[in-house]
Amino acid sequence: MLRFFQRPPELKSIREIGLMREAGKLVARALRMCREMVKPGLATIELDGAVDALFTQHGALPLFKGYPGKVPFPAATCISLNEQVVHGIPGPRVIREGDLVKIDTACKLNGWCADAAITVPVGEVRPEWRRLIRVGEEVLAIAIAEMGQRKWWSEVAMRMQQHAEAAGFSVVKQYVGHGIGRTMHENPQVPNFVNRDVRKHRFRLEEGLVLAVEPMLNMGREDTLTLKDHWTVVTRDGLPSVHMEHTLAITKAGILVITADEDAQAMAPAPQPG
Repeated sequence: MLRFFQRPPELKSIREIGLMREAGKLVARALRMCREMVKPGLATIELDGAVDALFTQHGALPLFKGYPGKVPFPAATCISLNEQVVHGIPGPRVIREGDLVKIDTACKLNGWCADAAITVPVGEVRPEWRRLIRVGEEVLAIAIAEMGQRKWWSEVAMRMQQHAEAAGFSVVKQYVGHGIGRTMHENPQVPNFVNRDVRKHRFRLEEGLVLAVEPMLNMGREDTLTLKDHWTVVTRDGLPSVHMEHTLAITKAGILVITADEDAQAMAPAPQPG
């Protein structure tokens, strides 16, 4: 992590942020399509195929496909169910009533990237699992609101962590968000928590900064492990996890949600004085 903290973020011009917004609209459309498709009996590979086709139709590059690792990632989306935290590989697994389906995807359009994720409950879901989703969404909303009011990212991360833990959930610390622009992963790394290293290597929130902010909350302990497929990350205690993500830009007018749906309000409310 420190290697990233020690390098300055790459700030974007308003024109570049506008181009990223076009990629963000496509990512949002892909996730909206997935939300509408999710139902019991659907195989996760069917969601992935639909997203891959949408990106191809619009001349966009699916950024996850071929992403390097011990084995290249094989799909356009990461689809993770229940105790799977992130990086689940789409396949023949069938979605069932009561599942939590996490869908994460990113694309590059006309040279610029956007990245976002949602957690979708399937049918009748246990009340505590629904509360986990709600708190995860609240944590991301706190990040968006606080980015427009704070001087340092560590201040935002602290409030994200406090809200999650006050609700009785844990914040995954092994995986964090990231800067984004011409490539999917740029400086800095963007933690959803605060510790000594985060405070020591904090970065300033300034106009032109674009971050993929992605809180991951576990119902139980924060500990995770990676399965033998070299990608799928699961909770060590087998309890469910949620993952939310938006690409966010700091502009003179406020926080622009790059990956807001086209019909949604993309500008976050301006911070109120006092």
